Amino acid sequence: MGDAPDAGMDAVQRRLMFEDECILVDENDRVVGHDTKYNCHLMEKIESENLLHRAFSVFLFNSKYELLLQQRSATKVTFPLVWTNTCCSHPLYRESELIDEDFLGVRNAAQRKLLDELGIPAEDVPVDQFTTLGRILYKAPSDGKWGEHELDYLLFIVRDVNVHPNPDEVADVKYVNREELKELLRKADAGEEGLKLSPWFRLVVDNFLFKWWDHVEKGTLKEVVDLKTIHKLT
Repeated sequence: MGDAPDAGMDAVQRRLMFEDECILVDENDRVVGHDTKYNCHLMEKIESENLLHRAFSVFLFNSKYELLLQQRSATKVTFPLVWTNTCCSHPLYRESELIDEDFLGVRNAAQRKLLDELGIPAEDVPVDQFTTLGRILYKAPSDGKWGEHELDYLLFIVRDVNVHPNPDEVADVKYVNREELKELLRKADAGEEGLKLSPWFRLVVDNFLFKWWDHVEKGTLKEVVDLKTIHKLT
């Protein structure tokens, strides 16, 4: 009977929720343990145990400097059918994704999830091509039961890639230029077309993205790297 409250949960998402172990960290990003993806996304647990887990958000641009967006699938437990940046997920509590040196564990996880979610082959996104720009810390409820409390690494990469979205993860994808993204923001704010943006994507857009986009185009991303600060955004 233990599963009864989640009887409606998609089978693929249920398996990931219970099999995947997220990396628990403190507010300084020090590893303090691990727990299931399920527990890490229950608002009740987040609030009662202050569970904070490590995450990443990939911003992938093509050679025309357009940003690849995805719409999360309808079966996702948190933020279904919400539009967001290229790929957002978690490094898992496993050796290859716990490597601290140059944030290699996080970059390995990003490469893995770009394949899982978008069918982008590893050779299209070599781990040494990601620029780790910074870290944000945020909390965001999805609905009454689920939510996020993440220490999120922001990874940028400029590559032309092959994309074959996995329907279990992704409902739709599109590349946008700045003006097209601004139009999406306007529609989301106006509540047009039922368009919703993920809270973490919105935080990055509102605080950093357009300034960083200039550096993407100029090839000067290294100038805006800040890995000392953990930006607490609300």
